[in-house]
Amino acid sequence: MARAEQSNNSKVPAFFFGATLFLWAASIAFEIAVNGRRHLTVVAVGVLFFQTANFVIRRFISKDPLLVNTSVSLLHSSLTSASVVFILVNQWIIKGPREMFSHEELVTGTWYGAYWALCFSCGYFAYDQLDMLLYRLYSGFIPAILLHHLILLVCFTLALYKDVTINYLILSLVCELHSIFLHTRKVRRMAGVRHVNNPLVQLEWVLNWATFFITRLLCHILITYKLIIDAHKFDEGIELPLALFGMAGMNFLNVFLGIDLFKAFKRERKQQKHQD
Repeated sequence: MARAEQSNNSKVPAFFFGATLFLWAASIAFEIAVNGRRHLTVVAVGVLFFQTANFVIRRFISKDPLLVNTSVSLLHSSLTSASVVFILVNQWIIKGPREMFSHEELVTGTWYGAYWALCFSCGYFAYDQLDMLLYRLYSGFIPAILLHHLILLVCFTLALYKDVTINYLILSLVCELHSIFLHTRKVRRMAGVRHVNNPLVQLEWVLNWATFFITRLLCHILITYKLIIDAHKFDEGIELPLALFGMAGMNFLNVFLGIDLFKAFKRERKQQKHQD
């Protein structure tokens, strides 16, 4: 009886998140095929690119679904971080911080390369959502990772459709710098490198915590603060509620991510003490 109930519970998130992913894909296909928005094909390119990377890793490196998924996630974090840093540095040089972080620039402007970077990342989150659903790489009745991807897909896609708050979303992707070290840690442990006293492992933890607090926690809080103080500058519409909803969800999930990271840190140190 308990096993049957557990099986049914695992099917609920699979059905819900699978259905929302299907509706998202149908919406993208409709916009491209019917409304002629050919620039959205970069989203499909993103899905295809990361699915190809998945195939190559599975074919030549490992067939372990978790290792394959994490390796592709590491690839995405690295590519996205590089593109976001390029976009921000380029705009800083061209416009300076005062202009590039003005309300009008963040809401109605689009920095060079920002639209394509957002489309490409949108494709990744769709790919990753599908991969985790296919291989059941999630846990819980409401899996945080699937919820995280759904929030991003909704916010990113609506922004791409309406061509607004593109630059705000690029700022939110600064957190991918932290994701690099999250995924590196998982790959490192799956490769059997678990010695906490290893200098490279210690450096990894330092960078993991530093980027968590700076590029994820602090950055998302500052974005939320900017949205709140500029709330009166927004026109009536969906932009402000959607942005606040998205950032509230991100901040909420960041708290739980920080708790999980702290538990993992303590667990690794405890395991090392037992080994010593």
